[in-house]
Amino acid sequence: MPARKKYATDLRQEAVRRVHDERSRNGTSYGSISKVAQDLGIGRETLRQWMRQVEIDSGIRPGTTTADAQRISELEKRLTELERANRILLDAGGFVARELDPRSAR
Repeated sequence: MPARKKYATDLRQEAVRRVHDERSRNGTSYGSISKVAQDLGIGRETLRQWMRQVEIDSGIRPGTTTADAQRISELEKRLTELERANRILLDAGGFVARELDPRSAR
C-alpha cells in the first residue's frame, strides 16, 4: 500500500469547489470527480472521499463529521493518558501501603 499523501487544505477546498461547479454546469455528477481529479493530479478515490466528507459535514449524508472525529480522537488520547496516570497511582499506592505497614519489618 503506498504512503498517504498530505494535501494542502487549499487544494482540497479548490477541488471540492470545482466538482460542485462541474456538477452544476453539466446538470449531472457523472464524470465530474474523474475530470477534476485528473485536472488537479489527485486520485479519483481521494477526491471522492473528500466529497463524501463534505456531504457528511454539511448534513447531506449520514456519518461522522470531521469535528466529531476530531473530538473522538482527542477524547481517546485523553482516556489513554488518564488510564496511564491511574496505573501509576495504583502502583504507587501499593508501594506506599507496603512502606507504611507496621508488619513489614526492616
